[in-house]
Amino acid sequence: MKKLCLFLLLIPIVLFSQEHELQSNIDSVTIYLSGAQVHRNVKCTLKKGANAISIKGVSADLDENTLQIAGLKQAAIRSMKYEINYLDTATKSPQIASLSNKLEQFKQEQAYLENASQGLQKEVKLIELNRRISGDNENLDLNRLKEISAYYRERTQAIYNEIYSNSIKTNKLKDSIQLYTNELVKLQGSPKKAVGEIKLILDSPITLTTNLSISYQVEKAGWVPTYDIRSTGIDKPLQLIYKAHVYQNTAEDWENVEITLATNKPSSNISKPKLETKYLNFSSSYTKKYNSATKKNGYSYNPMVKRVFGTITDPEGEPLPGVAIVIEGTNQGTQTDFDGKYTLDIPNGRSLSFSYIGFKPVDLPIYSSIMNLQLEEDIQALDEVVVMGYGVSGRASSVQIRGAGSMPQKIQTPEPLYIIDGIPVEGFTEGDLDASEIASIETLRNENATDLYGSRAADGVIIINTHKSSTQTDGKNTVFRIPKSYTIKSNMEITSVDINLYQLKATYQYLAIPVIDTNVFLTASFTDWEQFNLLPGEANIYFDGRYEGKTVIDPYLTKKEMTVSLGIDHNIQIERNQERNFKSKSFSGGTRLVDRRYRITIKNNKNIPINLKVMDRIPLSENRDIKVDDIVTGDASYDAKKGILSWNNFIEAKATTTNEFSFRIKYPKGKFISL
Repeated sequence: MKKLCLFLLLIPIVLFSQEHELQSNIDSVTIYLSGAQVHRNVKCTLKKGANAISIKGVSADLDENTLQIAGLKQAAIRSMKYEINYLDTATKSPQIASLSNKLEQFKQEQAYLENASQGLQKEVKLIELNRRISGDNENLDLNRLKEISAYYRERTQAIYNEIYSNSIKTNKLKDSIQLYTNELVKLQGSPKKAVGEIKLILDSPITLTTNLSISYQVEKAGWVPTYDIRSTGIDKPLQLIYKAHVYQNTAEDWENVEITLATNKPSSNISKPKLETKYLNFSSSYTKKYNSATKKNGYSYNPMVKRVFGTITDPEGEPLPGVAIVIEGTNQGTQTDFDGKYTLDIPNGRSLSFSYIGFKPVDLPIYSSIMNLQLEEDIQALDEVVVMGYGVSGRASSVQIRGAGSMPQKIQTPEPLYIIDGIPVEGFTEGDLDASEIASIETLRNENATDLYGSRAADGVIIINTHKSSTQTDGKNTVFRIPKSYTIKSNMEITSVDINLYQLKATYQYLAIPVIDTNVFLTASFTDWEQFNLLPGEANIYFDGRYEGKTVIDPYLTKKEMTVSLGIDHNIQIERNQERNFKSKSFSGGTRLVDRRYRITIKNNKNIPINLKVMDRIPLSENRDIKVDDIVTGDASYDAKKGILSWNNFIEAKATTTNEFSFRIKYPKGKFISL
């Protein structure tokens, strides 16, 4: 009986003493905008019965909940355990191993030279001692003394020459040791990291050989969309090169692996959802529950960005001064200046928060060094509906309705026009659509509504877009399979991966806005960009073989036509001058009169004719005591609602042309305005 008990106690010891360590290789990686899924393969032979297997060298940063194993054939998993081995460290890459070996060789040579120099120094001391002893010996004749002195002199000189030579070699070795040490620090990053280890006990009914496929997710990896935009001339198509900047710091190098880039990330939670009872109650309004569109998820954190700059505007494109920009999780931030511009250093943090009174706050990952943003007004559509119309006199009249409870009984509650998926729907009421069906809601007011939908939109328009089929979801979660293999080191350095190259039919145009910038810009516009599944990211601009600078591509802020700047053309000069007439009358009773007349002169120094669009503006009054009239726009196109002027100039080679406009401003004497 005692022997039986002892035998039973020894069974686990025997089992685990036969644990087999298996080598595994990474064959493919699916990289998400944040995170990655690693796929490893390992060949193993299983004996009949229980098999203890140890798979070492996996990342210490993997999410244990995402660990999956396939290829078991008839075998079954009795137990699976993941643990970190702090006594083991990540295997050195061949490059690091080569550098380490060379560094050790340099250090050894340095030690040999220093030891040799120390020996030579001791020999010098011994020679000095022997010379003093020889000099005290009276039995030496003069010739013998000369021979000894000559030997000491020659030997001492040879020793010092050898010590000097060793010193030169040692200094060179010290420089090499420092360079190799710096390179190793760069490649290895932080001190050596522990590695993970997967321990399995597999039960097999027979002896079999199989290839196990192991997959798991890691966090310290990702990819950032980026672009190269190239053009060789204004009569040539535009070349758009879609690329990914891939990075990882998972403590394991990905050597020559197949890469798949994905814009989504699978959930590690595969638990089934639970359906609860839904209870109804009154709410303040229909749109309050659904007025926020689904948050765009295509922006991804770019860890390479250390400084961000950009411009913040309102829905009309006007700059917003005083917008607060804060690095989330910190008290570091800034505000936009008078022109809506900002610059912010990013010592740490992954996202920015933008906030401004009267506008919806926005939180965005730091996806680019250029982050321009158009804020949306914070409107409760049915709590405050502003209805604008034009009477016979031509002057604007307005009625404000603030909640049904405060309205006089004679005023009927306004009924907005509902547009469902582009189709006007009569008699639409709250509850006709489930909350789960609604993807976004947009509210139109004032002339924007009536211009599009006529008089029936006098009380405003509510545009509702519903969720479509799964095709829309697939469109958001794009997958790019890369045809060639890549090696991506675990050091947070960027590896550039080409996704695709597109030839685009572009419309080129020179553009100048001299009221803001006296440079002339070459722009390229193209359509049908939606088919390329673009994501927000930085773009490097190349024109005619020159690098012009950076811009940003943001498909979420682009309607139909995408326009990019290809740089500045210094062969086109433009000047904007104000013509002054100090003799003109400046007062009329209690009214101050200000006349403004501007001349824009364009000189084409190129050897070819050009088409140049010039834009300027006439100020609009927001105060009834300030009048802007006597507007003369010449041959410009004028948008009276926005005060924007534009000229389309055809200018021959080496020719000059001018654009002119003028206006008068009237306001009370003693007041001041800024022009």
